[in-house]
Amino acid sequence: MSETKLNFDDTATAFSDKSTAELQRKYQLFKLINSPFLTSIGTKLTNLAFDLNLPIKGLVKSTVFEQFCGGETIEECQPTILKLGESHIGTILDYSVEGKSSEAAFESTAAEIYRTITRAKQDENVPFAVFKVTGIAPFEVLEKISAGKALLKNERAAWDKAQERVAKLCEYAHSIDQPVFIDGEDSWIQNAIDAAATEMMEKYNREKPVIYNTIQLYRHDRLEFLKQSHARAKKDDYVLAVKLVRGAYMEKERARAEDLGYRSPIQPDKAATDRDFDAAILYCLENIETIAFVAGTHNEESVRKITAMIEEKKIEHNHPHVFFSQLYGMSDNLSYVLAKNNFNVSKYLPYGAVKDVLPYLTRRAQENTAVMGQVSRELDLIGKELKRRKAK
Repeated sequence: MSETKLNFDDTATAFSDKSTAELQRKYQLFKLINSPFLTSIGTKLTNLAFDLNLPIKGLVKSTVFEQFCGGETIEECQPTILKLGESHIGTILDYSVEGKSSEAAFESTAAEIYRTITRAKQDENVPFAVFKVTGIAPFEVLEKISAGKALLKNERAAWDKAQERVAKLCEYAHSIDQPVFIDGEDSWIQNAIDAAATEMMEKYNREKPVIYNTIQLYRHDRLEFLKQSHARAKKDDYVLAVKLVRGAYMEKERARAEDLGYRSPIQPDKAATDRDFDAAILYCLENIETIAFVAGTHNEESVRKITAMIEEKKIEHNHPHVFFSQLYGMSDNLSYVLAKNNFNVSKYLPYGAVKDVLPYLTRRAQENTAVMGQVSRELDLIGKELKRRKAK
């Protein structure tokens, strides 16, 4: 296998399915996001406008929502699914409604997740489904379970219902042979999520990866958790399946640890996170027959290292146990160039009612301004492509 030279500055490939008008709109939006002050003010004003029932839905939907989301329904996502598929990029439909906490809301969310699993099975362009346990289970119950605290009678009943929802979703995914991710969340509820994911993997990953847990490597204990999870999977004879990410809740994690006086679960610095992320990838590649993994990263250097390791170990680019994933609207230079070189790639495509998805969009904007250089890199690439087209 000859070494592949990946050019992540290849903007013609990265933006091949974007019109010049789309690129210009994207450039203007990222210029706004690149300002922490404007992002902060903008998200506060948007939330206030929705609270006051002001008619701004159309504006939000045609700007930031259109950039990072596929639509308000699965059906509205169809054009994006097809467009990504034409470039050999898969779509992961992510129902991104957050902050609901009633039993009725949990049941409604579970029903929508069923629909995403079904939709994924019907389309080769949708390789995975995904859900967050907090979408179908009470946060405070997950917190008590994770801390090993006893539940009250009503909490026990709520937990039994939540476990049943998780079990039914995973059973359904297995019955139609459709892989599904269980997303990672806050550290103080993650123990309960890990336990549920492990139980489902043990039950349904006997022959192939179906249920994937998520490991956030910005936590200093997660590399060891990966190795322990693999040891358990080998002992109990099932395939370990994991999505590896750096993590998305760093500031909140550190603030809570300081407020409550416990050691922060977050790595001391970015270098430590990068080290453990790279080590986790290497560990998975060294055990590729018994571990399936998805590298969820927007880090260009990480992607270069991973592809180099894949080639060094003579692993096929499209090996079924190796996937890359990025968020829709971000890092198209990685996604499209990887896909062009026959690597397995997918995009997380959030969807849901505009008002209900607003917490997700707010977090996305805040994360983007917090990641040094990410938005600037996006602006540079878009600007380069606009100049290239103008010069043609």
